[in-house]
Order: sequence, then C-alpha cells, then structure tokens
Amino acid sequence: MSPFQLPAGELARLVLAQLFVNACVTGLRMAMPLQSLRLGHGEAAVGGLIALFALAQVFLALPAGRYCERSGLKRPVAMAVVVATAACAMAAAWPVLPVLCASALLTGGAGGVVIIAVQRHVPRVAGEAASLRQAFSWLAIGLALSNVLGPLMAGFLIDSAGIRVALLGLAPLPLLAWLAVRGAVDHASPLHEAPTSERSVRDLWRHAGLRRLLLLTGLLSCCWDVHTFVVPVLGHERGVPASVIGSILGAFGIGAAAVRLLAPLVAAQLREWAVLLGAMVATALLFAVYPLVQAPLAMGLCSALLGFSLGSTQPMVMSLLHRLAPQHRYGEAVAMRVIVNNASSVGIPLVSGAAGSLVGAAGVFWAAGVLAAAGARLALPLKDH
Repeated sequence: MSPFQLPAGELARLVLAQLFVNACVTGLRMAMPLQSLRLGHGEAAVGGLIALFALAQVFLALPAGRYCERSGLKRPVAMAVVVATAACAMAAAWPVLPVLCASALLTGGAGGVVIIAVQRHVPRVAGEAASLRQAFSWLAIGLALSNVLGPLMAGFLIDSAGIRVALLGLAPLPLLAWLAVRGAVDHASPLHEAPTSERSVRDLWRHAGLRRLLLLTGLLSCCWDVHTFVVPVLGHERGVPASVIGSILGAFGIGAAAVRLLAPLVAAQLREWAVLLGAMVATALLFAVYPLVQAPLAMGLCSALLGFSLGSTQPMVMSLLHRLAPQHRYGEAVAMRVIVNNASSVGIPLVSGAAGSLVGAAGVFWAAGVLAAAGARLALPLKDH
C-alpha cells in the first residue's frame, strides 16, 4: 500500500509539520554554538548550550504525551509553534549567552512536543503493519531533510548577513509547520482509554522488549548527539567557515534522507532487528575513521555515511515501538522514547565538552565508537518480537 493512498493527505501534513519545526531546531543548534564560540565562551559552555535543547524535553515529554492523548494533534502543535517562533525572535534580538540558553530551552521543548504529537498521530492515519512502517519511513525522511535544511539555511545566512538575520530567518519555519497541519483531522483517545497521571511509567518499563528497545534507541541518540556537538567545535578549531560546517552537518541529513527514501520501497522486506544491528556496527566503524580525515570534503563524506547508517534506524524503532506498546498508551511510549533520547542529548554535550578539553575531538569520536560497538548486541533479542 502506498503512503499516498492514505486519507486526505494526512501523512504529507505530518511530514511537513515535523520537517519545518525540526529544521528550526537543527538550525538553531548549529548557529547558537558558533555564536557562543565567537563570544569567547569555551567548549564546556557550548556543551551546556546544546544540552538545553534536550533538557526541556526530558521534563515535558510525559506530560506532553498524556496531553496529546487527550487533545489530539493540532492544539499541542499550535502551542509549540508559538513558543518556537517567539524563541527565535528573542535570540535574534539579544544574541548573548543567557538569552541563547533560554531560547534553546524553549525551542527544544517545542520541538519535542511536535514530535510526540505527530508520531502519536501516525498510527491513527495508517493502521495495518506494512502501511504503518511505510508511514514511519516517510516521516523519518522529513526529519532527515530537516537536518539538511536547518544547518544549511543557518550557515549561509550567518556568512551572508550575520547571526541576527540567521536567527530571525529561522523563525518562519514553525509557522509553515502550522500551515501544514491545520487541515489535519484530530484523533484524541476515547475517554475510557485516556491515560491518567496516576498510572506509572514503570508499567511500561517492566516490559523487557520495550525496555531493550528504549536502551538501544538511547545509544543511537548518543551517537547522533556526539556528531552534532563535535563537528561545529572541530570546524571552528580548523577555521572552517560556518557555511561549510553547515554543509558538513547537512551531508549527514542527506545521508539519512537517502536511506529513508529507500525504506518505504522495501519496508515489507526489512527486519527491524537486523537493520538496527547493522547500523550500530557501521556507526562504530565510521566513528573510528572520522577523526583521521582532515579535508572538509572527506568530513562531509563521513558525515553522509554516518547519516545513512543512523538514519536507517528510526522507522525500525518506531515500528517496533508501536508493536510493543499498549495501543492506548502509545503516546506515553513515544514520550518515554523522547525522554531516553533527550537524556542522552543533555548528557552527551556536557560530557563531550568536558572530555574534549582533555582528550580532544578524536577521543570523543573513538569513545562513541566503542559505545556503539558494545551496544550492538542489544538488537539481537529483538528478533523475537
């Protein structure tokens, strides 16, 4: 079944909504650390700034998941769009570290709410397993493209017009997300199935398969965050222009988009656990090689290959998550995944910033490679689910 046969273009709305909001977040995650470095702040400060994009999501994810179960899609997205747009404008008006930190916190939280709302809505659009896997693949393509659009847009605006214009130029992206999603049909949970605050997430965590999947996706997020953090720092140290750094990060998104373009075409033939295992092994090998290359073109190639490897995992993770989680608690399961991923996104920049000062960017890359290799075995037991 083609995803374009789904009712009323719902899937296209979801893809575009998540694409535009996440492009805003990824653009800011590239622009703000460069501004912080230009202001004379060190790697530790940059790590703390990047960590703030994820910190809000750690605390907001479960309440957001339950709110989306009650309210559906459009109301959470509308609130997130307002917050993200205001955060961009605030950062553009006062591009100093305290304001950048506040903007990062607000924008990261808004992006997390949109991810939860959209991914909770997908199973309401595509019901059967094959169609659902295709839908998640197309949604993942939108996320990958956002990782191209955001950094490239921010990098070229910085080089051509300065940091203020770059930050302000990202503000319309969340508004485009609202234009995409406003015609969607909401699907709130029935009242007898709506989640309650008294129900503990430990009920979900006790499920062995779900727990293993969440740990694995947390490791994948660690690898993603190491790359996002280290490349701007490494590029700044080597005197690489902002537009080139944005292009290197954009190559990661191109690789992720390329592999995800293939996924809907072969979704019925893919085995989730095998894709996850292969991605972890390939990521470990790429992290071993990445610090050894010097030329921006070679860095871009490594970035694209890493994007191809890590980008293949999200549709598989979301397909398994939907199969393992109770249907009426799927929003909470998505929120738990967001928490695990963003706990990594909080910790990794802080740890990488401190470790980078001691062992350098190469040491951070190699440590991440060891972590990926060690975590590959988590994928093996998932073949039974």
